[in-house]
Amino acid sequence: MFRLSTLFLAAALAAAAPVHAKDADTLRLGIDPGYPPMDVKTPDGHVAGFDVDLGDEICRRIAMRCQWVELEFSGMIPALQARKIDAIMSSMAITDKRMKQIAFSTKLFQFRSRLIAKQGAPLTASAQGLRGKRIGVQSGSQFETFAMKNWQPGGVEVVAYQSMDGVLSDLTAGRIDAALLGSVEAEHGFLKTPRGAGFAFVGEPLSMGDHGVGMGLRQDDAALKAKVDKAVGDMRADGTYQKIARKYFDFDVYGD
Repeated sequence: MFRLSTLFLAAALAAAAPVHAKDADTLRLGIDPGYPPMDVKTPDGHVAGFDVDLGDEICRRIAMRCQWVELEFSGMIPALQARKIDAIMSSMAITDKRMKQIAFSTKLFQFRSRLIAKQGAPLTASAQGLRGKRIGVQSGSQFETFAMKNWQPGGVEVVAYQSMDGVLSDLTAGRIDAALLGSVEAEHGFLKTPRGAGFAFVGEPLSMGDHGVGMGLRQDDAALKAKVDKAVGDMRADGTYQKIARKYFDFDVYGD
């Protein structure tokens, strides 16, 4: 009887334990590796890029191990809220809408957004200049929010894709007329590649009212936010941030 009771107790304890226990010193970072030079996947299957270098350095400074978890960008916030990841490190802009759902670290960098289309296309980056056209954006991005709010009411068809690669594939195939994305990803990940031959920026950079890019965090993770913010501040103060940035950019990526 004692043996049976012990077995039942052990089984009950095992059932109550979490199925996917996480090491206390591991920081699971969500990333969508389709945004060179910010987030890319190397031929050997690892993730790399500016976001990854920043994330690895932050982890080192807060004495944690980065575990990179690949997700579609539109699924990042739900995964964070469901505690499938601990933070988002995939060039997520800090917007008022997102700050109602999650918290953000201090700013990591700041880029402007640009429209790209066939070189010489008679388009302007406005509702009037895009009326009747099909504009590609990534689902769940600030670009989708901007285009839906500012362009769709004026007769622009906004086409959302699960990945940025899907946007660019349809752009090159002529299934959409233009694409809206971050200026750096557009230039380095498309326009400066053979795939982007014959395409160009349309108009001037667009302001989307964001507050730069940060690491996305749960609102109840104040202690982690404090550690990350300190790490970023220390990196900028001791020159490590600038050293990492120079590997990818020849301008001030941090912004104003």
